[in-house]
Amino acid sequence: MLRKAYGSGASALLAALLLTGCTGGSSGAGTTDGANPDGVGAARTQAQPGKYRTLPEACNTVGHSTLDSLLPGIRQIADPGQRDKAYEGENTLTYDTDRKVGCRWTADSAQATDHLSIDFERVVSYDNTVSDAGQAESVFAAKLKAAGLSGASTGGGAGQTSDGLSADGTVSPSDSSTPTAPSSPSSSTTDLQSRTLDGLGDEAFLDDRLGSSGSTARQRTVTVAFRTSNVIVTVVYEEQPAVVGMVPDSEEMQDKARKVAAQLADSLGA
Repeated sequence: MLRKAYGSGASALLAALLLTGCTGGSSGAGTTDGANPDGVGAARTQAQPGKYRTLPEACNTVGHSTLDSLLPGIRQIADPGQRDKAYEGENTLTYDTDRKVGCRWTADSAQATDHLSIDFERVVSYDNTVSDAGQAESVFAAKLKAAGLSGASTGGGAGQTSDGLSADGTVSPSDSSTPTAPSSPSSSTTDLQSRTLDGLGDEAFLDDRLGSSGSTARQRTVTVAFRTSNVIVTVVYEEQPAVVGMVPDSEEMQDKARKVAAQLADSLGA
């Protein structure tokens, strides 16, 4: 009887120890997971991927009517095959079409040579604590700084060339010489300077630059860039007049470049 009672008590004790060990192990595992930075808790706080996972076919994003407006020389091409090729544009050389694509169009006319280029860049963050959109915001800030804006609401020095001409080709107030090309009555010189823009993507800016004077006509380059989530789109519109002394109209070029950017933003659902 004693031997039987002893055996029964030992079995009960062993069962109790096993039950306690399992309960303690389960509790300890839960505490470890919560404190482990590589555990489930960290996964919940990992930065989210960007809105965009792919990019469009760049040369298919601008229609013929838009190209006719920006590059009037296309319509003057007599050969239908060459004209179609001009409308198709030329893809920008890139080694990763998932991350960056672009297209460029060029046309000559009796009045000027015009160029249009567009670029799409999909930004990806490799830092688990920084989202793709957050990384794209940093990249865009660098572009703002390069344009001389650095997030300012209006462009200051970036709107003037080194010889004192404002972005629209007029002489700055400090220069007493005669304006090369008077600005439109509907827009002041300040309105046409390089500046940040509202209502285009998450953030945007316009950069207007006029080439320095020389023996040739002065080329104007208008850049409109915007960011929507983790994609940055850049539109560059250039015009080189065929006649020496001519200055491309700033307001007209800015208006056309902004319309292209707005169309691209709409196509992205920005």
